[in-house]
Amino acid sequence: MEFKSSNPFLKENKFKNTSRTNDEAIAVHQETMTVSGTINKSFTMLFMLLSTALVSWWLVGNGYNPMIFTIGGGIVGLILVLIASFKPTTSPYTAPAYALFEGLFIGGLSAVFEAMYPGLVIQAVSATFITFLVCFGLYKYNIVKVTETFKSVVIGATMAIFAFYLISWIASMFMTFQPIHQGNSLMSIGISVFVIIVAALNLFLDFDMIEKGSKTGAPKYMEWFASMGLMITLVWLYVEFLRLFAKLSSRD
Repeated sequence: MEFKSSNPFLKENKFKNTSRTNDEAIAVHQETMTVSGTINKSFTMLFMLLSTALVSWWLVGNGYNPMIFTIGGGIVGLILVLIASFKPTTSPYTAPAYALFEGLFIGGLSAVFEAMYPGLVIQAVSATFITFLVCFGLYKYNIVKVTETFKSVVIGATMAIFAFYLISWIASMFMTFQPIHQGNSLMSIGISVFVIIVAALNLFLDFDMIEKGSKTGAPKYMEWFASMGLMITLVWLYVEFLRLFAKLSSRD
């Protein structure tokens, strides 16, 4: 069995279904997906996300309920992810919208954590940025190669994590207990570290799929699609860093 990217946005079949032949790609190069175009759109989405994150952060600081932005932004963001996943051609519209609403989610969530543990947000931002740079450098210089075995391990671990989170969430609705990944025990901290490692490994799969998409001559809108997928991984990584640092801070 051939495993692909665990990021639902960067499934290879989506690029295959929209890619052109080599001759067609050369003839309409300006209309096809490129790595540089994807990078530019990723920076655009990051700027949009940070803008709305700052807005929700400021509003929470001025007395607004952070849950409005955290829950509202998260739900709308998820809906946009599902729409783009089933219909990639909508990515030029859903991807920017996702960045805006996910920014509201990130801003509200960050404000909550910062209120509990001052200085936590800058630590999580720095850790996410450094992790991204390290992973990008390792991929760019072929220090880490994305083989089929690598993909299998990362996808298996990612599926296990989300299954574990889902089962714990459902169980908590019917039972009064604290899942082992919550709290500040050494076991909980160890789980957070593991999840962060898996999230970081997903970046390699994202880089690989973006490169392959550009080589196969995927349509230009796939740049937005790929950028959205990369942004999903970065948001996941940032949230997990927030959780880890909060656990460590609560033990002081």
